[in-house]
Amino acid sequence: MPALLGFSEKARWNARGRNRRQGPLKLLLLVFFFWIASRLCKYAAWKRNTIVPQDVKFAVDPNLPTPDPASSPAHYGSVTKASAQNQCSAHGWRPFPMQTHRRKVYDLFMINNELDWLEIRLHEMHHYVDYFVILESATTFTGLPKPLTLKENWARFEKFHSQIIYHVLENPPMEVHITWVHEDFQRNAMFKQVIPFLKNEQAANLGDVILVSDVDEIPRPAALELMRYCDFPRRLTLRSRFYYYGFQWLHRGPEWAHPQATTYQGPSRTILPADLRNGEGGNRFLNWFEKSDLFNAAWHCSSCFSTVDEMLNKMSSFSHTKLNEEKFRNRARIVDRVRNGLDLWDRKGEIYDRVEKNEDVPSLLKENTARFAYLLDRDSPTAGFQDVGPEKD
Repeated sequence: MPALLGFSEKARWNARGRNRRQGPLKLLLLVFFFWIASRLCKYAAWKRNTIVPQDVKFAVDPNLPTPDPASSPAHYGSVTKASAQNQCSAHGWRPFPMQTHRRKVYDLFMINNELDWLEIRLHEMHHYVDYFVILESATTFTGLPKPLTLKENWARFEKFHSQIIYHVLENPPMEVHITWVHEDFQRNAMFKQVIPFLKNEQAANLGDVILVSDVDEIPRPAALELMRYCDFPRRLTLRSRFYYYGFQWLHRGPEWAHPQATTYQGPSRTILPADLRNGEGGNRFLNWFEKSDLFNAAWHCSSCFSTVDEMLNKMSSFSHTKLNEEKFRNRARIVDRVRNGLDLWDRKGEIYDRVEKNEDVPSLLKENTARFAYLLDRDSPTAGFQDVGPEKD
C-alpha cells in the first residue's frame, strides 16, 4: 500500500476491510434467519395438528384380546413401515427409527380414590400402552392422611395386573406445607422413584414414550399409536375434549392443555413429569421450539364423580385450597350445580354447553350405559349421584 493515501482512498480501503470481516457474519445471520423461519413454519404446522378419522383407522382393533407385554409385539395389530410413514407424515413428523427392540409406551399417573376412572382408563388404553405406572400416596397434597384405595381394591383390576407397575410414594416432604410442592414431588416420584429401577422387559430404552397425565385425562387410542410410531416433538401436549361433571357438559373454550408426552432420554436427561406438565425446566428459548400440540387427542372429565362424597373428597385434596371453602361444600348446592351444568365455584367465564346423547366417549361407557349413567346423563333430581335421595337425606 502506498505510504501516503488521501482521505477518500483510506475510507474506501477501510470499508473493503470491514466488508471482508463482516461477510461471514452476515452469512451466519442469514443462515440463522432462515433456520428460525423454517422452525416457525414447522411450529405453525404442528399447531394445526389434530386427530382425524384416518388416525382412528390406523389404530388397532379394540376388540383384540388383552396383550401380554412380555411376549407381544410392539403393535398388537399389523402396521407396516409404509403405513407408519404415511400416518406420521400427515402430522408433519418422521417415523420413529426402527430399533432392534420394540418401542414401549409408559403411562404415568397418580391415583386417589377414582376407581371407576381407573377402570375406564385401563380398559381404553391397555391395547396401546405397555405399562401403567401408578403412584399412590398415603397423604393428600395438603398433607392429610388418606387410605391406599388402589391397594385395598387390587383384585378389582386383576385383568390388568401384568401391565400395572404400582408404587406407593416414598419420603414425602412432610416438613413443607406448600400444596404445590407436594403435588410436584408426587408427580416427579412417578418417574424418579420408579423408572430408573425397572428391570428386564420393564426397563425403559432410549426413545420410549413417557406419558404424564391425571387419571381422568384419557388419550385416544389413535393418539397413542401415533406416539408409538412417530418421532414427535420433545414436549407434546395431547389436547383434550374438556367435559365437566360428565360427558353431557362440554366446557366452552380451548381444549384442555393436558396430558403431556415426551421420550425417555435416560434417568438424568428425561424431562421430569412436573416440568413437562407445567411447561418448566430446561432452556425457555429451546423449550418453545420443542413444544407441539395434538388436538382432539384425549378426553378430560373434571369433577365427574358417582357420589357427592367423592366430590367433597376431591375438594379436600385440592392444591388450590380456595376451592375447598365451606360455602362450596353444601351437598344440595353441589347436586343443583351438577344437574344444571353450572360451575361449582362461581368462576367467571366457566360455561358448560349441553351435549345431547354424546357418542364421543370412552368405549367402556358405551358398553355399560346403565352402570355409568352418572357420566352420561345428569338430568335426574339426584344428578346421578348414588349417595343422594330421599332415603339418604
